[in-house]
Amino acid sequence: MDTRSIRTLAATLALAAGTAFANFDLPPSSADNADAMVAAEALKTGNWQQAIAGFTAALKAEPGNADYHNGLGYAYRKSGKLEPSFVHYRQALRINPELRSAHEYIGEAYLASGDKAKAREHLAVLERLCGRGCEEYRDLEKAISEAK
Repeated sequence: MDTRSIRTLAATLALAAGTAFANFDLPPSSADNADAMVAAEALKTGNWQQAIAGFTAALKAEPGNADYHNGLGYAYRKSGKLEPSFVHYRQALRINPELRSAHEYIGEAYLASGDKAKAREHLAVLERLCGRGCEEYRDLEKAISEAK
């Protein structure tokens, strides 16, 4: 199956599922990596195992891709596997320290592990990167305020 067919199939499956779980968008440069495209669509439908498999395969071709590490971290977190999620979020941030979505998501992972202080550290980074008005800041701030 060629790349275009895989992307079309992934998009069709995402639309058929009808429920979006994640607003996870890859940069346009990722369009050439069919595994990443399928994985991103799997995130949107909540198919965490397919997302993990897809991003793992995508990282074999592009191990230095921060967006793929971020997506893999997200899929692991949503599937309840916090430790590998932290590994991939940290790798994404080593590659691109200004990746706002990775700061938001690792902050949410810290909340899930009960570490509100670390989540606040990433909120502070987001404030420096994009101010209090950006979506990532607002989402993490809300998650922190709602955390017990």
